[in-house]
Amino acid sequence: MKVIVIGGGAAGFFGAIACAEYYPGTQVTLIEAGRTPLAKVLISGGGRCNVTHACFIPSELVHNYPRGAKALRGSFSRFQPQDTVAWFASKGVRLKTEADGRMFPITDHSETIVECLIKTAADVGVNLSLGKSVVGVEKQSQCFSVILKSGESLECDRLLLATGSSRIGYKIAEKLGHTIEAPVPSLFTFNIADANLRNLSGISVSNVNLKLLLPKETPLQQTGPLLITHWGISGPGVLKLSAWGARVLHKNNYQCKLLINWLPSLTQQQVKEQLLAVKEQWGKKAIALHRGVDLPHRLWQYMINRVNINTQDRWAEISKSKLNQLVQEISQGEYVINGKGVFKDEFVTCGGINLKEVNFQTMESKITPGLFFAGEILDIDGITGGFNFQSAWTTAYIAGKSIV
Repeated sequence: MKVIVIGGGAAGFFGAIACAEYYPGTQVTLIEAGRTPLAKVLISGGGRCNVTHACFIPSELVHNYPRGAKALRGSFSRFQPQDTVAWFASKGVRLKTEADGRMFPITDHSETIVECLIKTAADVGVNLSLGKSVVGVEKQSQCFSVILKSGESLECDRLLLATGSSRIGYKIAEKLGHTIEAPVPSLFTFNIADANLRNLSGISVSNVNLKLLLPKETPLQQTGPLLITHWGISGPGVLKLSAWGARVLHKNNYQCKLLINWLPSLTQQQVKEQLLAVKEQWGKKAIALHRGVDLPHRLWQYMINRVNINTQDRWAEISKSKLNQLVQEISQGEYVINGKGVFKDEFVTCGGINLKEVNFQTMESKITPGLFFAGEILDIDGITGGFNFQSAWTTAYIAGKSIV
């Protein structure tokens, strides 16, 4: 039995290894166009590789996937983060859990994961073919012919496509009868053309509520940490919102209004009461120096300027109208998104193989027998935090175990 895996990323390696481990007599060849395999793994998580997330209940885990949740629920019952942790431990790689649930190798180096996968692939007999570009696949009566850029043709009985968001992967799948959901970016930052906000670059707030206001769409919202940058805003809260809003934001050319609640743990009335208490106690003090709410000092000054309060004004001088405007600014500040930025640690695409055309018990195509899929080539994407790697490990494991 000959198996070819196209794509030398996380899903490709994991699927090839699973196949070779379960079926020792199978000839498994992994083809990667680049000279360096697992390049995305190497730079992920800021060079630390966020392997998975410490969420071990499948019904809860799926809530972190804007697309693919329903299909993944059964898959996670067969291979989930707990299994990922155990698998890497069996290869001598221990993972650690951080406060937010993200899991990294204890070495804090992505090279640990890369070396583990390459070594394990070699140990189980996977034939690694680097620098070989696939340009097409032909389905024969009993096999597949994988055509390389060099003109060489390789035959196999089973084929696993793990090409991520590569166009050639979509092209091959489409030619073999599959529907491709249009790929668009997911996990990105927001550009905001406010020079005064951008001047606060580097300031972070531990928890904010973000709400997208899109024409003719139900508002989308997420809560989480926010980081002000020199182009706008970033941070886990923004990235989560970008994932859930990937398609509608693309549809609106990344132009829309955004409401930010800088203190979501407080109601508007509670914010107002806190400000009134400060006004009463520190009436003779400058408003810029006695903020009365738990916000970074420079951000507070930015907010009072937004409602046209002078930083030299004293609390006693602030009118009821201005105070209400300030409360509104803190609880529902309105900003305009005028484009998207990038998130350097992740390169995630929303879109790919239509999930209705794949049997998630085996990851085999319902259209072309012998063809399997794993990883980001599928129309599955998760929020940041190790969830995209987990869907790659899961779908690849199931495909590799089922492929022969």
